[in-house]
Amino acid sequence: MPRPAAIPDLRYYLFRLLLQVCAWLPLAVLHRIGGLWAALLMVLPNRSRRTTAVNLALCFSDLSEAECRALCRRSLYHTACAALEMGRVWLWPAERAFGLVTEVEGGALLQRALADGDGVIVLTPHLGNWELFGLYLSRLSQSSRPSRSRSQCLSSKDAAVTYLYQPPRNEALHRLLVQSRSRSGIALAPADRRGVAMLMKALGRGDIAGVLPDQVPTRSGGLHADFFAHPALSMTLVSRLLQGRRAKVLCGFAERLPKAAGFRIRLFEADPQIHSPDLQKSVTALNRSIEHCVHQALPQYQWEYKRFRKPPPGGANVY
Repeated sequence: MPRPAAIPDLRYYLFRLLLQVCAWLPLAVLHRIGGLWAALLMVLPNRSRRTTAVNLALCFSDLSEAECRALCRRSLYHTACAALEMGRVWLWPAERAFGLVTEVEGGALLQRALADGDGVIVLTPHLGNWELFGLYLSRLSQSSRPSRSRSQCLSSKDAAVTYLYQPPRNEALHRLLVQSRSRSGIALAPADRRGVAMLMKALGRGDIAGVLPDQVPTRSGGLHADFFAHPALSMTLVSRLLQGRRAKVLCGFAERLPKAAGFRIRLFEADPQIHSPDLQKSVTALNRSIEHCVHQALPQYQWEYKRFRKPPPGGANVY
């Protein structure tokens, strides 16, 4: 029997209510809740813990069982924190959300890259609080381009930052997502041909194209390259965007600081081989760039994601 049409809306409103409650609660309280959530996930049967354990065993075979278990719990904690922090990042006014950032490391890299005028691709792995990083990137871009006023960034179709995203199926959630992510002047590009064209235009203007590079692509849009020494179907989009361009490539994330002290924005240069005309070398360098970021805050990576779910031909389904 089909479910009533009102059910998806009810789920949305419950989700919206949860976001609002999380937006009200202090960050320290949210992180304590995240700790309880992680503790429950470690004792109750669930897919998140199983997937995390599989990923850690594949990527860090040198760790003992006790070390893997400890890292698994810390990963579940940080993923829970990222979910609980969404209320603040999505619902607070942009300027108030920017206040969650207490430190910026590598901001000069972005300034120099933008000054060259060839466009910048910023890779944002699922590490730390990636929603906050994407939001704050708009502020960094505006401070790096003094000729473009804030009002222009907020009203112009040619935003300083264009981010590729996967639209959710729920229309109400989609509207909330677009409203939340674009309120600081970010343009959202859907993950289709039109979105890719938007990224290309942003690079052509000398602006920023943001990409979450560690999502599993379609087989036609990816090839297998090592990710922590295990083959993972990896996107070729970034490598193809670089063909015929001199755009700079940076990686970045918002690191969650201890004791609810806020977040540190961290930016790094991507592996130089990402510019290789050899597609395999370029994609392998993309993964090495992600690995470099992950090693800076290993427990804060979203190890709960089934990164290896599309193995090479003949490969086993590790999940």
